[in-house]
Amino acid sequence: MASALAFVAVLLAAAAAATSPAAVAATTLTIQNLCPHPVWPLVTPTSGQPISDNTARLDPNSLISLAFPPTPWSGRVAARTGCDAAASPPAGCETGASPPSTVAQLSVHGSGDVAAYSVSLVDGFNVPVVVSPQAVGGGQCPALGCVVDLNCDCPPGQRFSDGAACRGPPEYFKGRCPLTRTTPGDVEPVPQSCRSPGELKVIFCPPTMLTAAAAAAAAAAGDMLIRTVVASS
Repeated sequence: MASALAFVAVLLAAAAAATSPAAVAATTLTIQNLCPHPVWPLVTPTSGQPISDNTARLDPNSLISLAFPPTPWSGRVAARTGCDAAASPPAGCETGASPPSTVAQLSVHGSGDVAAYSVSLVDGFNVPVVVSPQAVGGGQCPALGCVVDLNCDCPPGQRFSDGAACRGPPEYFKGRCPLTRTTPGDVEPVPQSCRSPGELKVIFCPPTMLTAAAAAAAAAAGDMLIRTVVASS
């Protein structure tokens, strides 16, 4: 498991490498699609007001920025795929509108407060997702998530929608993406205490995306050290 953590930490560092000294409140949510297909982001508040009408389509290599409210906000971000391109709001989505789907969980507060974030595979997996804090005010702000395409080697009995998503099991997810949450009581094995990030960036299909088999093989080599991962500005 230690070598797997090391491998994933190094991969995440490719998408998140240096911090900015600015100390500001987390005011912006940026969602970037690096998948080779369109996605329709689904932003669902669990506390606080809606910040998106959830109608946007992100083509490959595109992004949107949304403003967090000045009051505390918590919510979930998922990528809907295979939606009816002619419908508004998106309809008939193949994955992401309901489980199984990869979910970024975010919680932001006011200036000087700590932002909390994670990537959850508790409800299953549909696309690789990484959360990367930007312009952080201090503390420990690791990039967290999964850069592995878990659909490729998903156990046959767990495949969903002709292989477009995967239901599990948790040990399959955790063994290849240790910096995610795979059960309701799970937490990441790295410290997190991120103060006042100016932006939280959710990246669908990060550029370091691998197949599950390649991730497992590289982790088994055991030739990488675990190190703190910090976000790019």
